[in-house]
Amino acid sequence: MTSTPGPADVRTQLESLTTEAFRPELAGIDRLPTTEIARIMNGEDRTVPDAVATQLTAIAAAIDATADRMARGGRLVYAGAGTAGRLGVLDASECPPTFNTGPDEVVGLIAGGPPAMVAAVEGAEDSRELAAADLDGLGLTALDTVVGISASGRTPYAIGAVEHARTAGALTIGLSCNADSALAAAAEHGIEVVVGPELLTGSTRLKAGTAQKLVLNMISTITMIRLGKTYGNLMVDVRASNEKLRARSRRIVSLATDAPDETVETALTAADGEVKTAILMLLADVDAPTAADLLKRAHGHLREALRL
Repeated sequence: MTSTPGPADVRTQLESLTTEAFRPELAGIDRLPTTEIARIMNGEDRTVPDAVATQLTAIAAAIDATADRMARGGRLVYAGAGTAGRLGVLDASECPPTFNTGPDEVVGLIAGGPPAMVAAVEGAEDSRELAAADLDGLGLTALDTVVGISASGRTPYAIGAVEHARTAGALTIGLSCNADSALAAAAEHGIEVVVGPELLTGSTRLKAGTAQKLVLNMISTITMIRLGKTYGNLMVDVRASNEKLRARSRRIVSLATDAPDETVETALTAADGEVKTAILMLLADVDAPTAADLLKRAHGHLREALRL
């Protein structure tokens, strides 16, 4: 079992991190007018995309490796503590309605489990063993991808998740906001988005959290594009689970085919609401069973099904 660092050790680690650095020029921020504080904060946030841009090559490599495994039946698993864990759970929870993924295809693990989504769970982030147990609970395989998320890059739960995943042969990605982080070193694909010190010292839900959200958006969205979950920039695998999404489904079919509304409705009804099937029916002039068979042969890629 890995020994737990004492308070002095943790303080020393934190003082060495860019994300924890104190900014004396902002020491009087609480005395500024609200508009000025908002202007400063907005200026800070505008630097985040540029920091992400420095990591695009690393991000793309991680996405391609993830998509390759998911195409062979693997899962995408996020693991983090606190804000980082919540961002992973958020991104995972958006995939089923957006891309019609199964509930187990993209999974978010947060140290301390579901209660940690709304309240701190004492000591959970400090346990590598807890991360290993959470991954074992998923039945982790070598086809899976595990993304450890930690602003500091030192969180034991995130590092433990990556280390345990590597022993299982899974693909590993370490996303942090400090250079030369232990998390990136532990993973096959290290992504270090260095956003610099925060407006409030150590409050990594700010720039670091924004950076992590942007990168997670890329990982899930571009992976799904690679898996054929889109047609151009249309979400053709959207799950129409409410009236807004049903209206969006009709609009997507209309945009993809230029078919009149009545024709779109007829195709969607025949396709049992499956947007991709309805589009293929209209573009290839085939019935619903034929369209479904073509999509199956094309492994869900609409462009390939059209070619077939």
